[in-house]
Amino acid sequence: MHGLVTTVDIDAARMDEAESVLQEVTIPMTKSQLGFVRGVWLRSNDGSRGHGFVLFDTAEQAVAAAELAKQRPPADSPVTMRSVEVFQVVGEIG
Repeated sequence: MHGLVTTVDIDAARMDEAESVLQEVTIPMTKSQLGFVRGVWLRSNDGSRGHGFVLFDTAEQAVAAAELAKQRPPADSPVTMRSVEVFQVVGEIG
């Protein structure tokens, strides 16, 4: 398995809008990607930062999802993408 890790800045004044985009666009789009296993999205307590951790069956599938993530969000979004990285899963618990 491989994981896609994203880091974003969130406009805290638009936190509700950012969460709506996550629930209505980002999560459904991510779930529809080939090889999707599971995902978790986190927001800092002050609402200004977020991280996404998404697992895919293969490196190729994670890289394809990363390329898609790099194309988003649009300029008027309440979220600014800071980084998109793919990692090999070397351990798991749960």
